[in-house]
Amino acid sequence: MSEAPATDNPVGYISHHLEPLAVGTGFWTFNLDSIFFAVLIAVIVMFVSYRVGKNITVSSPSGIQNVLETLIEFVNNLVKEAFPKPNKLVGPLGLTIFVWVFLMNAMDLIPVDLLPKIASLFGIHYLKVVPTTDPHTTFALSLTVFALCIYYNISIKGAGGYLKSFMVHPFGIWLAPINFILTLVEELAKPLSLALRLFGNMFTGELVFLLIALLPWYIIPLPGSLWAIFHILVITLQAFIFMVLTIMYISLASEESH
Repeated sequence: MSEAPATDNPVGYISHHLEPLAVGTGFWTFNLDSIFFAVLIAVIVMFVSYRVGKNITVSSPSGIQNVLETLIEFVNNLVKEAFPKPNKLVGPLGLTIFVWVFLMNAMDLIPVDLLPKIASLFGIHYLKVVPTTDPHTTFALSLTVFALCIYYNISIKGAGGYLKSFMVHPFGIWLAPINFILTLVEELAKPLSLALRLFGNMFTGELVFLLIALLPWYIIPLPGSLWAIFHILVITLQAFIFMVLTIMYISLASEESH
């Protein structure tokens, strides 16, 4: 018995594609597809970087070496502008975030039915292939950045100095309760904005591709191609924004209190 066309039940088609392959319930729900593709991309990036680093040459660099060197120089310049003192962690972190988030976003350019249909041949009936369309992924990334910000705040200002910044900013010690609430909201807004911005933009892009897939086959090529070209700019911009905000947040956390 053949599958019914997606246009017969567009709501069911879109809902099916947006349903992750998950195990567990409640807080302990794990989206296996997001974890798998995020880890797979990370392993590929590490392998390629290792191979390029092992075979690096000055006289005749390969194309991928040129790309990586350009990215490294670009990220290092951003870090130098944000950090008055050299920092050995933030440069590699920024580069890793940009490449990893970009490649996770780029999974959105794979035809929406291709990998889910291949997975269905192995009895896997739900598969989301874009990790950044999963809020679990984007929040995991943003909370890691938030944890680094807290670490830098405490390591540079001390636990007491970090707590003091909640009490005196922005209106002075005499309005400590108000300062605490405002500063707490400001701090919590950082991981929230990082996670929701990335998730919202990528989830919207995924929905548009699914809607395009519902069009008749003879109409799909034009809107699909135009949206793919535009979406390349979106996925690059989102990776860039996530990287820049990460660098800026850690830079602010690294400032010594006065």
